[in-house]
Amino acid sequence: MAVDPARDPSRRSFVSRLREGLPRNGDNRPHFVICGADALVYTLAEELANAGHRIRLTVVVPPRLRSDVPDLAGLRGVRVVRADRLDESTFRSAGLAGAAALALVMPDDVVNLHAALCAQAVEPDLRLVIRMFNSGLGYGVRRLFADCAVLSDAAMAAPAFVAASLGEVAPTHVRLPGRTVYVARRADVHPEHVICALTAANGAGRLDVLPADPAPDAERPADLVLAEATGRPAGQAVAAQRLVRARKRRRHPFVTFGRALRAALSRKLGIAVMITLVVTAIAGTVLAHADNVDGFWKSMYVTLLTAVGSSDVEENRNAVAQAAQLILTIAGLALLPLITAAVVEGMVNARLALARGVVTNPHQDHIVLVGLGSVGTRVLRQLTDLGLEVVAIDRRADARGAKVAEQLGVPLIVGDASLEETLRSASIATSKALVVVSTDDVTNLQAALNARSVRPDLRVVLRLFDDDFARRVQDAFSIDISRSVSRLAAPAFAAAMLDRDVLATIPVDRHALLVADVRILPGSPLDGAPLERADRPLSVRVIGLIAAGSEWVDWAPDPRRVLIAGDRVMAVARRAGLRALTEQATPPPEPMLLEPEQTP
Repeated sequence: MAVDPARDPSRRSFVSRLREGLPRNGDNRPHFVICGADALVYTLAEELANAGHRIRLTVVVPPRLRSDVPDLAGLRGVRVVRADRLDESTFRSAGLAGAAALALVMPDDVVNLHAALCAQAVEPDLRLVIRMFNSGLGYGVRRLFADCAVLSDAAMAAPAFVAASLGEVAPTHVRLPGRTVYVARRADVHPEHVICALTAANGAGRLDVLPADPAPDAERPADLVLAEATGRPAGQAVAAQRLVRARKRRRHPFVTFGRALRAALSRKLGIAVMITLVVTAIAGTVLAHADNVDGFWKSMYVTLLTAVGSSDVEENRNAVAQAAQLILTIAGLALLPLITAAVVEGMVNARLALARGVVTNPHQDHIVLVGLGSVGTRVLRQLTDLGLEVVAIDRRADARGAKVAEQLGVPLIVGDASLEETLRSASIATSKALVVVSTDDVTNLQAALNARSVRPDLRVVLRLFDDDFARRVQDAFSIDISRSVSRLAAPAFAAAMLDRDVLATIPVDRHALLVADVRILPGSPLDGAPLERADRPLSVRVIGLIAAGSEWVDWAPDPRRVLIAGDRVMAVARRAGLRALTEQATPPPEPMLLEPEQTP
């Protein structure tokens, strides 16, 4: 539930700065500071710098950034400060005193927490937006600071990767005042439960995001919609059935034993053992018939005894029996060393596999997950929660999610996922999907292409930093889904810095839709305007209205209803749409009054 800034002293200073435009060192624009060291810091800075906000922006980064982070100096109007530590001295040099908001998006939770404490010493009256991977620590941080938003880019992006790997809709559920909404296909939802359309085919092979609602008689089952959750609607039941079918299948113990045996033996040794066994069986059968041995037991007795070289030479046998006995004895001499070699090789392979993390037991209908960082660990947990079998790959044995994989009983292969042999050791040929979410774009793309060379029809879900590059890769290489985690998360971080009440982020296609609560301020363009002016297809879709002084949500407001100051519009919007809606709900800044020049 949104909190009235006028009633919340902890937030009044920040909001008043944006509304009143208090000067900051001669500049009436509010000052924002971002601290980070990976792709998210650039994407967030770009989001704020290129969105037309009337703000000043300072970015604090380490002296050396990762090679996949673009040059921040290329962003217009952004001041870059390089520092080894996020301490009080660094924040003072960055001009944090008097700033409106600070975003701490370092990839380390402890570093972010320490930086937040240092920032409070420099500017106590500050809005904090903190990136946290550990959810338990995040809850504690929220209680520690008065005006603080704790967000996780991994938590935002993981559902999209999980859904893409299964070919399903991202399992996004949002709790709003008085109801829960979720994303579903239009065909899986009763028409009366549809709130608004999220995507629709435009007839040109592309998708329109946030289109106008179609006519009641239009048949567009493939559209994605935002629907109301009422008990257990049809869409959730269909999704549940699909997930049940995706659960692990129990294998017959003899099949499992056979696969384990094949994995333990090399191909050449296995062929040699099989040939020797076949020759032994044929020679034993011939010998039994040549000597007129009656009964199964006597046949086995003569065969095995001869195979181990314990039979005596009998010159009185016919030529066929003597030939069979000779072949059987030679085969027996070869069989014993081969069995010994197979046992030794199996034990050695098993120990090497355990030491290197190689999967010795072939898998089938599983999901291969590459990368156990922040996002990969979240994806791993959600896939196992759904009962899916997962094989993980990471370059490091001490990756962030290595202990999680061990706790969940998920095999972890320590190796380079860009190599075909590493993917084959994860049984990529019999897998259901490949999800590549490491932080190295080159490794991710090479792993995806090598997996496709092994199995052309494999579903591949790929993480890439650059959104345009991801789109082009998806089109050029027929990759099922190419996503940028920072692009999915940056809008929510930016909205939190701007004090917008963003309730949730919904990943749709390669876009991130924001569910927001926007208050109408006195003197704004929407003050006294009809509600329909706030609703703009392909940009902003109004889903509810909260009247001034009330907490009750009208989920079917009249578009002709005239808005007044204090009303709150609940909407689903794209990034640019939310920015435009906020500008409509905010009064224009007052022009700066210049003092007249004094004449001598």
